[in-house]
Amino acid sequence: MTVTSSTASFLADATSSDAALRRFLHGLPGVDQVGAEQRAAGLGTRSIKTSAKEFAIDLAIRMVDLTTLEGADTPGKVRALSTKAMHPDPADPTCPSTAAVCVYPDMVPFAKETLSHAGGTSGVHIAAVATAFPSGRAALDIKLADVQDAVEAGADEIDMVIDRGAFLSGRYLEVYEEIVAVREAVGDAHLKVIFETGELQTYDNVRRASWLAMMAGGHFIKTSTGKIQPAATLPVTLVMLEAVRDFREVTGQMVGVKPAGGIRSSKDAIKYLVMVNEVAGPDWLDPDWFRFGASTLLNDLLMQRTKMQTGRYSGPDYFTLD
Repeated sequence: MTVTSSTASFLADATSSDAALRRFLHGLPGVDQVGAEQRAAGLGTRSIKTSAKEFAIDLAIRMVDLTTLEGADTPGKVRALSTKAMHPDPADPTCPSTAAVCVYPDMVPFAKETLSHAGGTSGVHIAAVATAFPSGRAALDIKLADVQDAVEAGADEIDMVIDRGAFLSGRYLEVYEEIVAVREAVGDAHLKVIFETGELQTYDNVRRASWLAMMAGGHFIKTSTGKIQPAATLPVTLVMLEAVRDFREVTGQMVGVKPAGGIRSSKDAIKYLVMVNEVAGPDWLDPDWFRFGASTLLNDLLMQRTKMQTGRYSGPDYFTLD
């Protein structure tokens, strides 16, 4: 959706200086920590019936960014992961594909090679982490080169990390300008902005980081790298969902949310989907607007899916280990 002139003026005013951006971010309503945690816990107790559960499991599969971000990653592992992303359950052609595979930039060509063999019809995107992931500790020119390399190799999506040291020091305009520069560097690719919420210390900081990233042009806001604990949590994701809901009310623009790290079971995934529906609204119940960053979640979703179809568990060894 296009940004109106009044919205553009609002964004320009709020980001005109470090002082203006600080006033805006610190003027956001504070997060009631107890209230947020109680609401998240309450939403997590909701139960859904069989037909809704079947829909939720397939939707969750379609929302997975199937991820491998290890120093020991190999071309063979990435090819196998990409094949699994296209056909999570080879024995069941009705099983949907995942949203994306998420890898390091140097592994993008191997994912692209495998997905290209599907004739461009797989629907699986290639996401690459960049900007000196996971620390974010590098000069801007190096971060931008990292991004450009990934895009040129074939990445459809870039997952960047913010400079948490700058953010926690209150250098908000510096963080904002870096996200803007990365947003320009990604070109037509989509940009996910990772906060590493386990290092942000407070829910107020999560809300501020959410607005900062959205104002800078991020297509998605993402909780974590998966390398720091705690990673994704229900209360943190609730705060981020409130932020994207409120941002759309102000600007008319939708921004996606991606919790990543520590989401391993179908039960947990469904809790997040219930929260998405209740907090942001049903418009976000779509892989274009909500993703799970995960490596082990997919197998549990597949096991639960098979159980609902056959009445028996297939066991953890039935599906490939990633």
